[in-house]
Amino acid sequence: MTQQPVDYILVGQGLAGSCLALQLLYRQKKIVVIDQPTPTSASRVAAGLFNPITGKVMEKTWLADDLFPYLEKFYRQAEAYTGSSFYHPMPLYRPFISIEEQNAWMGKSASADYEQYLEHIHLSTWHANEVHNPFGGLLLKRCGYLNTKNFIHAVRSTLRIQGALLEEFFDEDQLQFEAESVTYKGIGASSIVYCTGEQIRHSRNFSWLPIRALKGETLTISSPVSVNTIYNRGVYVVPDIWKVGATYAKDDLRPEITEAGKTELVEKLNELIAFPYRITGQEWGFRPTTPDRRPMLGLHPKYTQLAVFNGLGTKGVSLAPYFSEIFTDWLENGSPLNNAADLNRYKSLYWKSA
Repeated sequence: MTQQPVDYILVGQGLAGSCLALQLLYRQKKIVVIDQPTPTSASRVAAGLFNPITGKVMEKTWLADDLFPYLEKFYRQAEAYTGSSFYHPMPLYRPFISIEEQNAWMGKSASADYEQYLEHIHLSTWHANEVHNPFGGLLLKRCGYLNTKNFIHAVRSTLRIQGALLEEFFDEDQLQFEAESVTYKGIGASSIVYCTGEQIRHSRNFSWLPIRALKGETLTISSPVSVNTIYNRGVYVVPDIWKVGATYAKDDLRPEITEAGKTELVEKLNELIAFPYRITGQEWGFRPTTPDRRPMLGLHPKYTQLAVFNGLGTKGVSLAPYFSEIFTDWLENGSPLNNAADLNRYKSLYWKSA
């Protein structure tokens, strides 16, 4: 590891840190990424699903018209840059749960807001051998999954080759702030950025942030059936990687899989799919969530060399590419951050805790 000064030190190489690292490398910036991977980090456990129509009421997700064109370009570029494969566009099908929901979507389908995401509205059963959908459902486009493990591994290999990876746990006690710079174990930089997900709760510099750990459990299954569509209602099931998820356990912070999580996923999966399967694995992880479900980007209130790129939550695969560019332009050029994601909205909490 070089001890020469760098432009930026990044702490954490999950989804957020990986996307930010690529943005900086594309701009020929000298970086060091400090990371010691854990097998249960949210980025490594997640199915990596991206979908523009989300939620129980199936609405277009926040900033969809900006996020989805950008993520397609970003992940394709990342594949070319790293020489790896991890981006997998795939149609997604969401069954209707009632005639009323079907009728509501017939009305929405006439809106230009949804046109680019709707492949077809099925008014009767479709692929009955694969999915339970007596009322039909939505076949959506611009969906798919990111193989997050492959993506993180590809970025990690690139960082290692470039001598930009410090594989160790970050020791905050080794951080020293100067007037216009920061030093970590002899490595000087103009700024340091925390991209540590829910682990930021344990940082003395950012423990005041209202980031909460949301536990999620997933299953891995196998099936003799060839499936080419993601199915999503109550749970998702992603073919190829055969990932099923996820639970949302707000009050369970036990670092382990649970029988209750498995039971919940199996019951919802059986309601959704009609093809045979076998459970082959179960995993858990903690997502970093925020009160308003928006990212947290910006400077520490006291240390102007210390920034945070965090809080991407359950939609990190679609949010990270777009906001990593927004954040990089802000770092480099002082371009404005999106107000809804700007850390300024929570800075009063720091002064109350100081």
